[in-house]
Parts: sequence; C-alpha cells; structure tokens
Amino acid sequence: MTAAAASPPGSPHPPRPDPRRALRALPALLLTTLALAGPLLAPHSVDTPVTAPYAPPGGAALLGGDQLGRDVLSRLLHGGSALAASALLVAVVVTAVAAVIGCFAVLSRRLGGLVERTADVAILLPAVLGVMLLAMAWPGGGRWTVVLAAVVLGVPYAVRVVAGAAAPLATAGFVEAAAAGGEHLTHLALREILPNLRAVVAVLFGLRFVEAVYVVSMAGFLQIGPQPPAADWALMIRENAGGILLNPWAVVAPSITIGLLAISVNLATTARPAAGARRGRPDVSTP
Repeated sequence: MTAAAASPPGSPHPPRPDPRRALRALPALLLTTLALAGPLLAPHSVDTPVTAPYAPPGGAALLGGDQLGRDVLSRLLHGGSALAASALLVAVVVTAVAAVIGCFAVLSRRLGGLVERTADVAILLPAVLGVMLLAMAWPGGGRWTVVLAAVVLGVPYAVRVVAGAAAPLATAGFVEAAAAGGEHLTHLALREILPNLRAVVAVLFGLRFVEAVYVVSMAGFLQIGPQPPAADWALMIRENAGGILLNPWAVVAPSITIGLLAISVNLATTARPAAGARRGRPDVSTP
C-alpha cells in the first residue's frame, strides 16, 4: 500500500500535463541529445588540424582552433557524449542504491545505525582526494575509475537524504498496519515506503547528476580518466587554458556546455509535478 492509496475516496483527478513543466525539461533533453549525437554532427575530424593554433573563429572553424589547430566545434561535439553518459550512469546507480538502502535503514535500527555511522565518515572524504586514491589503486581503469569513485563518494550522502525523508513514513499508519499484518521487511521497504518517495528520488537524481558532472569534469581536468588526444570537455579546458587570450572559445565553449548540462538536467528533474501534493495526499517532498 502507498500513501496515495491511503487517501480518502473521491480524491481529485490526477494532475493534467503542464506545458510549462515540459518547457523546463526541454533544454535538458536538447542538450543531452546534442551531447550524445554530437559526433554525428561534427564537421571535421577531432584529430586533424584545420587552421592555425588558437586561430580565431572564422573560415572552416566556426569556433576557431585549439592548441594544435584542430576545430574547436568538432571537438566540442565529440567531447560531451562520454561525460554525459558517465554522469548519467553515476546518477542512476547512486540514486537506485541510495533509495533501496535508505528505505531499509529506517526499518532496521541496526542497519540504520551502521548506515548513519558509515555515511558520516564517508562524507568527510573530499571528492578530489577520493578520486585520486582510487586512480592510484586502479591506474589502468581510465574513465571507469572516475565513475567508480563518483558512485562510492555519492552513495553515503544520498542514503542520508533518502533515510531522512523515509523516516516519517516508517511510522505511518499504513506501514505499521502492513507490519502488523506480517508483511516482510522487503515488502515494507520496497512496496510501502519507496513508492511514496518519488519526488525525493527524482530531485535526488538531479542533484546526483549535477554532482557527477562536476566530479567527472574535475577528474578530466586533472587528466584522471580521459587522456590526450581524446576529445573531452574538461580536457579541452585544461589543454587550451594557455591560449585563452588568443581564442577564448576554446575554453569558454566547453565550460559553458558543462554548466548548461548540469543546470538543465537539474531543472528538468525539479519540473516533475508534485503528484501527492496535488491530490491532497501525504506525499514526501524534497528534504
């Protein structure tokens, strides 16, 4: 049973689709599609020089050239797919794991205490230090090292968020009734509590995606993961920082796209309708 199912009969109809929410999700959809399909749209190869080093925009290079005279626009279109896919994978895994662990943690005092103490210690580890430690432990892991580090570092905080939101539901009447009826702990966590945390999980996914974008970008800037001559947005910023006065677009363009990707996806996740609130139900919103 869910909190929604516990609402009195005759509740209002489900909310109608709101065009404004669709508009808020549109930038994320367009940018994510562009990042994933960018290699198909690139006018030049990512490794072939087409102009002079740090040449200004014009001619065959709409955004100018990078340090080796390669087309900045082509490298920009190639450099987002891996970053977006990595951030998406991290966000999905972290959110799913945290949602399950957080729901179980509020039903088991022993598990809850263990999760709380572990999360408090793990949260204190800086992201940069965690990525560097894993990179040293797994030197040949490449981008997978960064993904693993982002997952390991992101789960503790996400579990605390889910557990905090699920705690009031653990003592709700419909959960206590299910427990008194002999339902198993798994049923209580996954069938009674988790469905009532849809809004929290959606917002948490957006926050984890933003965090993953910044962690993966930071790792790329430190050359942990993608290596030259790979086309990667964070790597482009590092490689072309020395020529920013000659062709600013070689640095500004990837910086803007990283920021827009993170902001637009987070905006899209918050555009989800608060279904429970609309129906007058005890929906658990963002903590």
